[in-house]
Amino acid sequence: MTTQVNALPRAAQRWLADRPRLTDALWAGGLTLLDVATVLDRTPRPPVWGVLLWGAQTVPLPWRRTRPRTVLVAMVALYVLFQALGPIHAKVPGPFLLMIGVYAVARHTPASASVPLTLSGLVTAAVTDTLTGHWQPPRPGSLEPISVTTFVFFFGLAWLLGYGRRRIDTDAERLGVLNRRLAAEQELNARQAVLTERARIARDLHDVVAHHVSAIALQARAAEDVLTSGPPAAGEAAHGVGLIARTADTALTEMRRLLGLLSFDERGLAPEPSLDHLDLLVGVATSAGCRVSCVSETRAGQALPAGLQVSAYRVVQEALTNVVKHAGPVGVRIAVRGDESRLTIEVENDAPAPGHRPVPGAGRGLVGMRERVAAFEGALHAGPRADGGWQLRAVLSARGPGPVQGDG
Repeated sequence: MTTQVNALPRAAQRWLADRPRLTDALWAGGLTLLDVATVLDRTPRPPVWGVLLWGAQTVPLPWRRTRPRTVLVAMVALYVLFQALGPIHAKVPGPFLLMIGVYAVARHTPASASVPLTLSGLVTAAVTDTLTGHWQPPRPGSLEPISVTTFVFFFGLAWLLGYGRRRIDTDAERLGVLNRRLAAEQELNARQAVLTERARIARDLHDVVAHHVSAIALQARAAEDVLTSGPPAAGEAAHGVGLIARTADTALTEMRRLLGLLSFDERGLAPEPSLDHLDLLVGVATSAGCRVSCVSETRAGQALPAGLQVSAYRVVQEALTNVVKHAGPVGVRIAVRGDESRLTIEVENDAPAPGHRPVPGAGRGLVGMRERVAAFEGALHAGPRADGGWQLRAVLSARGPGPVQGDG
């Protein structure tokens, strides 16, 4: 029962947190009622227009998050108008309401804008209070602001509270961005590590097991041929040797099927990545904060070799990994163009984001890319740009071995 009772306020808080405009409107309405009630309690039979003007100071508050500067200017203007017309000789809670506007400006705008605006509002309100002659000596137990010092204190307190909350919000947002970037980078590295390990296992199985099993099958067939052409007594032995050969063939088939499974990734047993899957890499880089544009152009009806597409995909993947590590959330441009003779990959990124700390690396990424490109008789060029960014250009032969023309 206690848990259910405690859950109700939390649910209400979440509901209101998802509707900030409604929350501000309810809060402003409550302050307006309190404001008007204070006037009616302190002043016998005040003029209606004076009460309305007094309560109007809270009307801008629902926009304190989206238009904090306008809200503060409007509240100060209404306060000055009320003090100048002087329909009611009361000051509570008028000056204190201005603290809400100051807090909103300090929280939702940069300090370079909130400081001069707060000082302007402070000077305007304090000078108006002094010139209108509503100032009176303090009475015992009174909460009325009675001096410029009081204005300075409350305006300064409101600004410090708003600025402090802004710093907290900014740090929390920055931490969230860093966490998302780290998670995306870890996912990218983990996926790359898994695929690399699978490729290594596949190569080892193919190089070691397939070699020996193929030798067994070859020797068994040779023995079967010899025994079949021999005396009749060797027929049973020939049958056994033939069974060995067929078993070896079956083992080779099953092993090749296993190697095929190793080339599948975890996304629903999707096939080996190709240029059709570049959007997956773009999505991972985007989740890390990068602004990625990708253009992939190949001649209509052109079917690039699967191995070439895998290598091109891995080059783009490693290039984006390096961008996330060394430049952070920056703009990235990817262009992949192919024709009958070659496939060209270009990846460019802007200068590192302010405050980004590059992740130290061992340089294996570029080495791996060069090896992949060299396997297709291609060339890879990577280096800094004049604007502080980085550019990478890889050219791979689309027709197998042979020199690539036009890009030394």
